[in-house]
Amino acid sequence: MGNVRERLTRPVVAGLLVAVALAGAGLYWFQPWTLWQDETVQEALPGAAALPVGGSGSEPTASEPPEAAGPVTVATGELISHEHHTSGTVRLLRLADGSHIARLEGLDTSNGPDLRVWLTDAPVKEGRDGWHVFDDGAYESLGKLKGNKGDQNYRLPPHVDPADFTSLTIWCDRFDVSFGAAELTRPV
Repeated sequence: MGNVRERLTRPVVAGLLVAVALAGAGLYWFQPWTLWQDETVQEALPGAAALPVGGSGSEPTASEPPEAAGPVTVATGELISHEHHTSGTVRLLRLADGSHIARLEGLDTSNGPDLRVWLTDAPVKEGRDGWHVFDDGAYESLGKLKGNKGDQNYRLPPHVDPADFTSLTIWCDRFDVSFGAAELTRPV
């Protein structure tokens, strides 16, 4: 009788150990708790208020600094939802020193594992058709998403020309899916 019980106990214990190991791996991989954790980041706009390309149209007086000294907006876009509800505004800015930043304003998306901010040359498509297109062509990672809410700045590497990119995505690198994206348009 004891031998039968022992033969039945071993597979049950082994099965429980495998189940615990799989549950642990699944929790590590999916990190479901991040969906309920918000991280708000409020970064200031570097320099003066951003202006559209060409400035306000008025000539500066002798007492006013030239408008080109502050950030200049070179492209803008509105974030649309993909895998997760996402909203906010994207602005690509040229700073007074000639460098560029991507600025997310009023960002509101879900948190998740391994979220990145990417500039891409992919078209922004609505719905499920747009979830997986951003790693198909050229893209440049600007780094990890600092928070899933708020205003954030991401410096473009010096070798990156913002004119080479037509969109920005909040990309989940772990699952190769876009949480949301914005088509970038240049001011006229």
